[in-house]
Order: sequence, then structure tokens, then C-alpha cells
Amino acid sequence: MTRLTLLTILVASFGAACTDNPGPTEPTDDLPPEGSTTGSPDQTFDHDNDGFDPWEVIDRLTREGPARYTSRVHSCPKIRYKTLGNVLRSFGINTADTTPLSAGDLYTDGYNAMGGPNFANRIRENLTVTTSGASREFDIFAAAAQTIINNVPTLARCAVGGVNAVMFTGDTCEPSGVTCLIGAPATLQHLDFCNLSITSASTPDVGKRIAVAALLAAAYTCE
Repeated sequence: MTRLTLLTILVASFGAACTDNPGPTEPTDDLPPEGSTTGSPDQTFDHDNDGFDPWEVIDRLTREGPARYTSRVHSCPKIRYKTLGNVLRSFGINTADTTPLSAGDLYTDGYNAMGGPNFANRIRENLTVTTSGASREFDIFAAAAQTIINNVPTLARCAVGGVNAVMFTGDTCEPSGVTCLIGAPATLQHLDFCNLSITSASTPDVGKRIAVAALLAAAYTCE
């Protein structure tokens, strides 16, 4: 068989194959209804971009600063271990007390739980609030509450213009005492919370300790 004959046969076979090809399929009407395969505001998270003003964003960034700055300024790191000790001592707490379950004992024993620095191994202090650290901090405040209540009227940090603060009058929280605890002017919400803690507890004395511990914990955990 010559090359010409072989070429003729191949061309003829390709022509037959092309002739048998039905071509592209015609579109049909058997399609899903419109919108059945797409989401809607009722099915998905709808991003509302109406009224977006880029100038407002620019103005906010000008006032607040870039994210790398605001993340530092407005972040809420835990109170440092040494600073917590200074706070406790300013309330008259003996942080060297070794009595089991005393505020001083819980503070000393909670060094690792609260992420204290390990200078020997060149490990800096943990600046993140952890569950164990926050729990231990509240335990310390709860253990120190009664001593703080007793000390408030005599503390230099609680005196304003020569007038000493008072934590409670009877079973009612005093603004001067709450202000001394949290380091900021007491608001009506602070006083309401403090009084509610007293009335909701099993006894007023227990409620007073809970109120003091809770206010201190909130003040020193950015809550």
C-alpha cells in the first residue's frame, strides 16, 4: 500500500467521524428556577454596603490612629504580678503572709498561675489574661476582702482632702469606699452592683466581701 493510498483512507475515516458528530447540544428549558441556587439576606450573612463613606473611615483613623497603634492602646493585658503585689500592699495586705489560704499565701503561691516572669530561663512575664491567672486573682481578692474592708477608713490612698473613705454604712455601699477600690469615681451602676451583691448573698457580711472582691476583680481585669 502506497503512502498516497494510506493518506486517502485516513482522510475518508476522519470525514466519516466528523459527519457522525451531532455537534453541540442545544440548550434546554430544564433549568432550576432563578435564585434557587443562590443565597438571600434571609439565608446568608448580608453585607450592607449602602451609605459607606470612605471619608468617615479616614476621619476615624485620624482620630484613633492606625490599627497597630489602637491594638496597643485599647488592648487589655493582665495586671503584672509585681504590680498586683503593690496594689495589695496599698490596701494593707501582707503579701509575705504564709498563713494557708490567706491573700498573701495565695499571691506568693500563684506566681506561676498568674504568669510571673522566669528570669533564670529568660522568659518574660505572660501579658495575656488566662483562666488560671484570672481565677487566682479573684481568689486573692476574695481572701483579702475582709481585711480591705477593715483598712479602708485608715488608708492614705482612700483619704481625700483629709477625709477618710468609708466602705459601708450599715449594709449600704458608700461612693467614697467604692471609688477607693476601683481607682475611679464611683457611678450609680457601681453602687447598684455593690448593693445588689449584699442583698443577694446569704448574709450581709458575705455579700460585702463578695462585692469588694468583684469590684476589685473588675477593676484589675479590664471588665
